[in-house]
Amino acid sequence: MKHKLALSLGPILFFWSKKQVLDFYQQMIDQPLNTIYLGESICSRRQEMRFDDWFGLAKDIACAGKKVVFSSQVLLESESDLKRLRKLVDQGVFKVEANDMGAVKLARDHGLTFVAGQTLNIYNEQTLAFFRKLGAVRWVPPIEMPATKLTTILNETTNIDCEVFGWGKLPLAFSSRCFTARYYNLKKDSCEFKCQEHPDAITVNTRDGQSFLTINGIQTMSANCHSLICHYQQMEALGIKLLRLSPQSQHMIEVIQIHHAVINGQLAIGDALTQLKSFAEHALIDGYWQGQPGIAAIEECHYATS
Repeated sequence: MKHKLALSLGPILFFWSKKQVLDFYQQMIDQPLNTIYLGESICSRRQEMRFDDWFGLAKDIACAGKKVVFSSQVLLESESDLKRLRKLVDQGVFKVEANDMGAVKLARDHGLTFVAGQTLNIYNEQTLAFFRKLGAVRWVPPIEMPATKLTTILNETTNIDCEVFGWGKLPLAFSSRCFTARYYNLKKDSCEFKCQEHPDAITVNTRDGQSFLTINGIQTMSANCHSLICHYQQMEALGIKLLRLSPQSQHMIEVIQIHHAVINGQLAIGDALTQLKSFAEHALIDGYWQGQPGIAAIEECHYATS
């Protein structure tokens, strides 16, 4: 029997106020989501939400019947970063998404299973088997991995679930430098928390005006919105368990409900794409999945409805 794809909500990648974060998740509790990822995974200076706030929120979400996973910080640069990571792993109630090898080691030292995040850069079945031995029970492939390569890996792999990044600006790269601070001619350590003025980060255009990248503090993202809902049947056939939707500041409920409707046969893909375009900041893309440049737009003509 073919497995039906479930929806997960990735961690918030942008810097929102504590009130905005809490209000956002209050809305998400009632949405058709299997798993919700929580935590600050981008920048150590984004600390309006403390650990106790995240943990209390996690308990509320779990009480509503959702699975909760804490996402670890991708780039650790100080002892205070390590202390936060230790606290994240030590809580022992909710699973952790390990986004660097430090998180993997701590989880293994505690005898805990974990989600292997996409920033671990697992590109082949041998590496995936290695992480499985360390305790990984779910794997999020790198966002640039094409479906053909993913198929090969999954055909050679057992006993680990797969979750694919399926909606949102693509998280492309990280740096020790803060691009948002640089944009405002500020130093990283005195950035005035300018990221909070841009709830979906800052779009960078090419010289001819094409939206190209997004700067989000130390993270570089795509400007366009990666969308894989067109390929949900292919993912189900591959046995992929979760399709990850990345939070955005506006229209997240509509985005979730459209994906849920398509997966459950209540909405045609062509109609879904038409609706989703109005909820994305820029164009919809799926190039990486197709083995093309990531910026390649979805070929909507293949999914047109009569």
